[in-house]
Amino acid sequence: MLGIVVNPHSGRDARRLFARAGTSTIEDKRNQVTRIVVGAAAAGIEKILLSRDSFRIASAATEALSLEVDCELLDIELTGHGIDSQKAALAMKEAGCGALVALGGDGTSRAITQVWRDVVLLPLSTGTNNVFPFHVEATIAGAAAGLVASGRLAVEDAARRAKILEVVCESGAESLALIDAALLVDDHPGSLLQADPEKLARILLTRAEPASVGLSPVGGLVMPCHAEDDFAVEVQSRPKAHPERSGKSLRTPISPGLYANVGIEAVERVELGAEVRWTGPGLLAFDGDREIVLADGENAVLRVLRKGPWVLDPGRAMVAAAEQGLFIDLGHWHDQRSGANAGGCC
Repeated sequence: MLGIVVNPHSGRDARRLFARAGTSTIEDKRNQVTRIVVGAAAAGIEKILLSRDSFRIASAATEALSLEVDCELLDIELTGHGIDSQKAALAMKEAGCGALVALGGDGTSRAITQVWRDVVLLPLSTGTNNVFPFHVEATIAGAAAGLVASGRLAVEDAARRAKILEVVCESGAESLALIDAALLVDDHPGSLLQADPEKLARILLTRAEPASVGLSPVGGLVMPCHAEDDFAVEVQSRPKAHPERSGKSLRTPISPGLYANVGIEAVERVELGAEVRWTGPGLLAFDGDREIVLADGENAVLRVLRKGPWVLDPGRAMVAAAEQGLFIDLGHWHDQRSGANAGGCC
């Protein structure tokens, strides 16, 4: 059984008003869901659970399909917030889904991981500053996820355990991130904008990708670190509140179509499992979401571990499927060829 979680609000946030990012429309998401279902059906999946949303994305995407696959909409109470994705993921876990496809950004994948740490997840990008999700044709994503969810392809042949960033504060507050944690000074918990470089004090990155936007390239343009690398990267930056500090300035793409200068004091490699300690005052943000206020003198301990979700790589899955001949049905192929030779449609 396959689960499909759609965040209807991804790609429509306030950060796009201050950059040049495109907008992921309801129609775009609906078409993606349709293609995911088609791909999964071709891979042999028999049942798909879909998250319900107020825009009827999932229902409109599947109501006119004539495929031999059972599509069921989850009956969950909607709030319009990230908890909707979490409720859907928990229901899919309880139902026995072998894999999930998530349409959203880093935040959507993070929300799912918070309630299902070892989920087999194929994240598709529809957000703004995304590093974690894939940019891949939804038809192929559906086929790859369908192969794993149906049990025709082993998880280990198609997925790798992701790194995850765990944080514990002296106040008892805890959280996690999939890509980045940041310590911001003079910032506000309610802000929905991208991090202001002049308010950045520290960044810890599970992935420092130079060919990305957001906080990841702040480390990636100095010390690249990818998903398969068994280390993390910490950046000590220079906020405007501390002009006395020395260092260099890094020209960085902090959002689509938007470059800014980030003051850099140091960039260091951090081994998996090693403790990083940050001291307040400040505001802790995780994958772009501002969440924990760190009091003056309060410590937060951060660690990066390879104990995150199993991330399903569609390219790797399709190579494994080819090597194992999972899409070859000689009898059916012969019938199609015979029909074509006879003037029929294949």
